Amino acid sequence: MTTPTPKTTSAQLIQQLEDMMVQKNLRGMQDMQPHLKPGYFKRAAEQILGCKGTILIGTGFPVVGTFETDGPVGAIALYDTFKYLGANPILVCGRPLSGVVSQDYKTHAISVGDIKKGPNEALDALETLQPELVISIERPGLSAQKRYNNMRGEDISERCACFDYFMDYAKCPTIAIGDGGNEIGMGNIRAQLEALSIIPAVTECDELLLADVSNWAAHGLIALLGYWTGEDLLKRIDIMSILEYTSSNGSVDGVTRENTLTEDGLDASDGQQLIEDLRRLTGFV
Repeated sequence: MTTPTPKTTSAQLIQQLEDMMVQKNLRGMQDMQPHLKPGYFKRAAEQILGCKGTILIGTGFPVVGTFETDGPVGAIALYDTFKYLGANPILVCGRPLSGVVSQDYKTHAISVGDIKKGPNEALDALETLQPELVISIERPGLSAQKRYNNMRGEDISERCACFDYFMDYAKCPTIAIGDGGNEIGMGNIRAQLEALSIIPAVTECDELLLADVSNWAAHGLIALLGYWTGEDLLKRIDIMSILEYTSSNGSVDGVTRENTLTEDGLDASDGQQLIEDLRRLTGFV
């Protein structure tokens, strides 16, 4: 498949898309949006569109001994889209998520509970896998104290795998997606995050994407890729099936901590509605 050239995309369309991502302002991301240079979704999607090699997708946020729905669902949607467009995606995560997805997707497992292993694991993986792009979606990011904290401020370091150093050491572009301030990439706006009730992550990236739910940022990227390729790529993604897949393998909602087909306390219909709105924005509905 040849690499298409991005359409001329109006600043208005991009701004509408970026505004849609944070319109609920569940955890203050709408308030953080003005601190990013507009067009961040467009710049990130352009990096993806030209990539035909390996793309590493780090995901998985630990919650009560398992993993939350937000992150893996978007990561799988991106994986399927990248593979369809001719790239070589690989999911990077720790247990228990790595044990689940490795049955169905190319996966690179990283250690859980030992932050000190992070630098060497990242260097070894980057040397072996030679990625052209590294993406983090809803992965916990190290705080200034070199610990991992959830949205409640609890220290979850013993249950976390360390993906931060993949971002730090990558010689290729890096993209990070977050929805609360404690995720990888949020170091780009670390000073501004002091306004939120969160222990902020300090790990940075080349392009930070904000969303009310991190999965939704994946939908936004896929919408732009579809707009440029002239194909309704979002229509190819069955989000309910992916949610059912993660749920049947033990995922929980990150807010309620219950095994439900929800994302950050929101019914799956909210995500479905966003997808339809994105398809309408990009001319497929």
